[in-house]
Amino acid sequence: MKIDVLTLFPQMLDGFLSESMMGRAQTNGVVSINVRNLRDWAKGKHKQVDDRPFGGGAGMVVMPEPIFDAIEELQTPGAHRVYLAPDGDPLTPEIAQSLAKKEHLILLSGHYEGIDERARENLIDQEISIGDYVLTNGTLAAAVLIDCLCRFLPGFLGEEKSLTSESFQGSLLDFPQFTRPAVFRDMPIPEVLLTGNHAEIEKWRQREREERTRKRRPDLLED
Repeated sequence: MKIDVLTLFPQMLDGFLSESMMGRAQTNGVVSINVRNLRDWAKGKHKQVDDRPFGGGAGMVVMPEPIFDAIEELQTPGAHRVYLAPDGDPLTPEIAQSLAKKEHLILLSGHYEGIDERARENLIDQEISIGDYVLTNGTLAAAVLIDCLCRFLPGFLGEEKSLTSESFQGSLLDFPQFTRPAVFRDMPIPEVLLTGNHAEIEKWRQREREERTRKRRPDLLED
């Protein structure tokens, strides 16, 4: 998979993309991620990318010209163009899994008061939000989306089955996890985890997932 990220703050992604599993995935050829500075497509001496909104109002709006020029230059046949916006569709595991099947993604990070509507209407295939809150810009949202979807790429996870038990897979939250020591400050782990009986352990984990979901996210259990 190839991912191009268009942002005004490319350095925000440097550490994220070079560390841990994300760095290894790129080294191993699982995914190719290119971070592009939208100002590279801006015109004029000052590389201006934003201007005041027509009709007045606070803040600035990203102009259509650099967005059109950048996406038209970067896109390949079948490229899927995504705009990270607070009013987009809420990100879900299903959306992430669908995006992971694309050969080429172009992620546009918004800033200021957003982008010119003509870019949204004519260039964008999908708009995604990572939550009902507002960030200073969409670059962090792009990082969250990349991390989420890359977990569905073959070869990204060291243990593929981890996808089947983590939170939100199958509409249930994850079960509690414990590690050594078995007793810490007079707090023992559940006895079943010491039995070696994998069938009973799986039953315990399923019960814990259901109970945790009922307590924390009962909406996930609604039909």
